[in-house]
Amino acid sequence: MDRNGITSWYLARTKPLCEYKAAAALESEGVDLFFPRVNTPRPRRGHEDTPLFPGYLFVRFNSTGIGLTAISRISGLAGWVEFDGEVPSVPDTIISELSRTIDNVNRNGGSWRRFPSGEMVRITSGWMNHLAKVIEQPQSPESKVSVLLHFMGKLVRASVPWKDLEPASGGSDEFPQGRPLRRTRGKGRWINGHGPRVLDAG
Repeated sequence: MDRNGITSWYLARTKPLCEYKAAAALESEGVDLFFPRVNTPRPRRGHEDTPLFPGYLFVRFNSTGIGLTAISRISGLAGWVEFDGEVPSVPDTIISELSRTIDNVNRNGGSWRRFPSGEMVRITSGWMNHLAKVIEQPQSPESKVSVLLHFMGKLVRASVPWKDLEPASGGSDEFPQGRPLRRTRGKGRWINGHGPRVLDAG
């Protein structure tokens, strides 16, 4: 830590899913902190945003005030980020640049996955779990995404809410070989009458 009483930033580790708890505890102690968070359509449960760096908080103090041992005992904190037994300081320039970047991201709608054209995704709407390929990248989290998927033995185009998509595992940009995943009762009838809204047949 700084030995000259100069105020500096340091990186603290939090316990799992305890960033908000630790930040509140630090603020109640009057400690300066920088908690990078971004707006997202899928925020941390109970909050309106999500940590940009899960498990970490930036803390500022000087060596003549609250010390390493005392701050490590604050609820939600696990300790400091150390290298070779030393806790390095973080330059003010990095904190300032991060703050500007986060402000810009949040002013422009926050952080959300765009699902670029050509990416394989999985439709997860309640009981439905179906592989599809993005045709047109969504313009906002509120928009629907145009995808191509197997339906009744053919490739069809469908419109799916952004919130019902997630990246397909495996990283492939093509449909798997073989028979497509079956999600109907048979003869093309979707369970409970649900299914993708078909726009046009391929």
